[in-house]
Amino acid sequence: MESSFPFGVILAVLAFLIIAANALVAVAELLLIHRNDGVSLCFTLNLAVADTLLGVAISGLVTDQLSNPARPTQKTLCSLRMAFVTSSAAASVLTVMLIASDRYLAIKQPLRYFQIMNGFVAGACIAGLWLVSYVIGFLPLGVPIFQQTTYQGPCSFFAVFHPRFVLTLSCAGFFPALLLFVFFYCDMLKIASMHSQQIRKMEHAGATAGAYRPPRTPSDFKAVRTVAVLIGSFTLSWTPFLITGIVQVACQECHLYLVLERYLWLLGVGNSLLNPLIYAYWQKEVRQQLYQMALGVKKGLASFLLLFLARDGGPDVSRESSCHIATISHPQLDG
Repeated sequence: MESSFPFGVILAVLAFLIIAANALVAVAELLLIHRNDGVSLCFTLNLAVADTLLGVAISGLVTDQLSNPARPTQKTLCSLRMAFVTSSAAASVLTVMLIASDRYLAIKQPLRYFQIMNGFVAGACIAGLWLVSYVIGFLPLGVPIFQQTTYQGPCSFFAVFHPRFVLTLSCAGFFPALLLFVFFYCDMLKIASMHSQQIRKMEHAGATAGAYRPPRTPSDFKAVRTVAVLIGSFTLSWTPFLITGIVQVACQECHLYLVLERYLWLLGVGNSLLNPLIYAYWQKEVRQQLYQMALGVKKGLASFLLLFLARDGGPDVSRESSCHIATISHPQLDG
């Protein structure tokens, strides 16, 4: 109980932050999709939804960590909970792969991108992604060698799933995908550098001829930067957990379960908190939409305050409050 209680508190705080941050970014993405109708925005929205579901899934584990250890959760219920956690985590990781592939296609085939990546293809990719995610998450329930032979609460990943499951995921999915990511990133960086060189040559030729110099378009480098940050955070978050899980399979006497479940698994789950922060900081459209949402909330609170003061203070206070609230509702923007 003493060792599980702090872990349960950390898990509860992490689940709350993951749900709140991703729900906020998901609302911003929905508003952007409604206004712009962009296919790539659907992928980032799917990432926020997957991370939100992961936060909801791990919140179900909090009660197991904080409850009486004399009455642990039944093995079947624990297996189902961990299957949903694994499915949501797999959906998050696969969506990062999908975003990287989408950006790679946009840079590699800029003229044909909108012909290839239409709404039907994007919907099919997202539907297939969730199907694969749930197959991965519920795979241990149908394959006995991926299950632990004995169960002792509280409910946790390795209480019901054997490290062989982590070994299979690492060798069949994670590390091949990581190599593919490296290829995508290097090729995207090469293409973006070529575009930049072409733009510089055109600017130099225009300057020599005395013509107008067109502004540079750094969108390729922005896409490369966003993909690099996403892949980097995903790699740093999950690689320690997967490698240590492989070590546990190779060394049965090592007993690394405490390190895996208390620290490295939390590090991997924490990637779902990094994803919305990355998009809120690096993506200009998301950042601007969040700013507009904050202004809307501020204006709504100001209107509520105006009604409250008008009811209690009379018309004179109402007029003064209207002038003051109009000032806070329409701030001056620099630049």
